[in-house]
Amino acid sequence: MSTVETFNTVIVGGGQAGLAAGYFLAQQGDSFTILDENPRTGEAWRCRWDSLRLFTPSKYNGLPGMPFPGPDYYYPTKDEVADYLEAYVRRFNLPVQHRVKVEALTRNDREYRISTGAGDLRAKNMIVATGAYQKPYTPALAQELDPAILQVHSSAYRNPRQIPIQNVLVAGAGNSGAEIGLELARAGKRVWLAGRDVGRIPADKVGRILGGRPYWWFISRVLSVNTPIGRKMRSKALHHGAPLIRASRQEVVDAGIESTPRVSGVLSGKPKVEDGRSLPAEAVIWATGFRPDFKWIDLPVFAEDGYPRHRRGIVQGAPGLYFVGLPFQTALSSTLLGGVGADAAYIARQIANGGGSA
Repeated sequence: MSTVETFNTVIVGGGQAGLAAGYFLAQQGDSFTILDENPRTGEAWRCRWDSLRLFTPSKYNGLPGMPFPGPDYYYPTKDEVADYLEAYVRRFNLPVQHRVKVEALTRNDREYRISTGAGDLRAKNMIVATGAYQKPYTPALAQELDPAILQVHSSAYRNPRQIPIQNVLVAGAGNSGAEIGLELARAGKRVWLAGRDVGRIPADKVGRILGGRPYWWFISRVLSVNTPIGRKMRSKALHHGAPLIRASRQEVVDAGIESTPRVSGVLSGKPKVEDGRSLPAEAVIWATGFRPDFKWIDLPVFAEDGYPRHRRGIVQGAPGLYFVGLPFQTALSSTLLGGVGADAAYIARQIANGGGSA
C-alpha cells in the first residue's frame, strides 16, 4: 500500500458482509478496496470450533451472484464456508487487501481518512463491515469464580478434548451455547445449559415448505425492523441471543443436559443461577456472545449500547458512512450469509445515488 491511496469507497472487513458490498460496488464500477486484517479470506470462520456447521442449510447461504455449493438442505462446515468465501473473491476478482488493520477512522469536511499500519487511505464513502463477532463478552462475575474452575469463551472453544473435566456449565442458551452443550454432552460430559429460552425457528422443517420461501420471508420480512414483532425480536436478539435455528430444546433434554436459569452471581466460588442454586461446575464455557468494538472510529455516531445510530445502515450525522452486517441491521437475516446481500445492495445503491439520509 502506498503512503496515501484515494478511493471513492473503502470497505473495512473482508467477511461475508464486506464481500457482498464489494460485489455490488464492482457491478456499479465503483473505485473501491476491501481491507481485511486477517491473513486469508475466511480466516474468522476457520478459527471457530472444530465441529461448527452453519445453523442454516446451503439453500439459504449464497452471497449475491454465487449460490452456495452442495445439496439444498446440507449444513456446511465452517471450513466449507471459508473456502466458499475465498472462491467468491476469486470469481468476482474482488480487491481484498489482507493483513491490513485499520487503526483509526476520522473525517474532515470532504472525506474520510483511514489510518492503517500499512499507510493511510482517503475515501468519500466508508462501509464498515466488520461483522457481528467483534469483542468476546464475559460477565464481570467471571472474575469472582474459584480460580480452579476452567473458563473458556465460546470464541476460544475448539472441541471437547480441550475440556478435560466432567462437570461443565455452558452459560448462554443461544445457538452457540446449545450446539456446544450438545457436543460436550455427547462426549460424555455432565452439562448444564444456563440462560433464557430464546425460542426457535425450525429451518430444518419449515424451511422445506414451498422451497423455503415462507421461511425466508418470515426471517427477512416479518422479523424485521419494520414490524412490531420484529422490533421486539431485535431487542431480544441484540442482548439475549437470537432464536435457535437448528438445535432444539428437545434435543437438549434428550442429550441429558439440564437447563437452568441464567447465571446471576457467585456463591462460595461456584456459579449461581437465578433460582438461587450453586452449580458444582468445574468448567464454564461462556457462550455469552460479543459486544461491538468500534473504538477505532473517531466519530460521534454511536448510541449508549455501542452500536451506531443508523437507519438501514445509513449513519446519522456522518455523510457517506455506512454499515453492513450489523446484528438485526434490518432483519433477523441481516448477519446471515444468505441475508447480508439485501443490506449490501441497499447501501451500494445509496453510494451510486450520491448518498442517503437517515
